[in-house]
Amino acid sequence: MPKTKKAKDEKTAKRDKADKVSKARKDAPVDDEQGLDFARSWVEFPDPADDEQVFRCDLTWLTSRWNCIFGSGCQGIQAGRAADGCCSLGAHFSDEDDEKRVAEHVARLTPDIWQHHDEGLRGGWVAEDDEGSRQTRPFQGSCIFQNRPGFEGGAGCSLHILALKEGREPLETKPDVCWQLPIRRTYEWIDRPDDTRVLQVSIGEYDRRGWGPGGHDLHWWCTSATSAHGAGDPVYVSYRAELTELMGKAGYDRLVELCEQRLASRLPLVAPHPADPARPGERG
Repeated sequence: MPKTKKAKDEKTAKRDKADKVSKARKDAPVDDEQGLDFARSWVEFPDPADDEQVFRCDLTWLTSRWNCIFGSGCQGIQAGRAADGCCSLGAHFSDEDDEKRVAEHVARLTPDIWQHHDEGLRGGWVAEDDEGSRQTRPFQGSCIFQNRPGFEGGAGCSLHILALKEGREPLETKPDVCWQLPIRRTYEWIDRPDDTRVLQVSIGEYDRRGWGPGGHDLHWWCTSATSAHGAGDPVYVSYRAELTELMGKAGYDRLVELCEQRLASRLPLVAPHPADPARPGERG
C-alpha cells in the first residue's frame, strides 16, 4: 500500500469541497440520522506487509449493515435534488495522478453511456473551484458525469457504468474521492516512548465531520441514516475491493479475521452502530 502519496492529510477533494457544501443546505437534515456521537469499537493491529505501519480500524462502522441506496431512497446532499445523491458538487481530484487516471477512462466514454458526452467534449469536463483546485465540472446542478433519471444508458455516474460494462471495479475509473466514500482513511505519525515511530493508518466512517464545518450543512448524509443500514453484507464485505486498495491485501485479510471474530460472538455486540437493525438482545 502506498503510504506517502496521500499521507499528507488526504488533502483531497473531500476537504476542498467543504465550503461549497455549506451553501448546499436549504432545510433541515432528514430525521432518520442517528447523530455523530456514540460509542465505537476500534481495533489496532500491525500492518502485516509493513512493520512501520499500524492500522486502526473502526469495527462499529466496518461491521455495520450500511449500503449505498442511491436511487433507492437516497435523499441527496442538497435539498430538492435527491437524484444527485452525493454528486451535486462534482468531485475534486486528489492529485495530478488521479486526474490523469480518470482522463484515460473518460476517453472511452461514449454517448450511449454518458448523457453529457457532447457537452463534455465541447466545454470540457474539468473545472477549477474558487480556490483554483481542479475538479470534475459541475453542469446543470450536478457533476457532468452524472446521467439524469430517464437516460437510456442508465442513471448515475457514467464512469461507474463504464466500469461495470467493462467488468472492472468502479474504483479503477472514478476519482479517488468518489470510490473511497464513505470510507475515511487518515494518517498520523505516532512517536512511541522507546523513540520509535510508526505511521498509524485509520480506517473508519466518513461521517458529516469528515467534510469539515460544511458537513453539518448537508441536507442529508447516509452513513448514520437508518434507511441506509439494511444490507445483507457488512461494510467490510461489500467494500472488499475498496478496502483492499486502501489497506493492501494482507492488511485487509487481517481486518476480515477481526471483523469475523466480532460478529461470531454470541454476546451482544459492544458498541453496535446505532443506525443498524438491532440484533437479538442488543437494544430494546
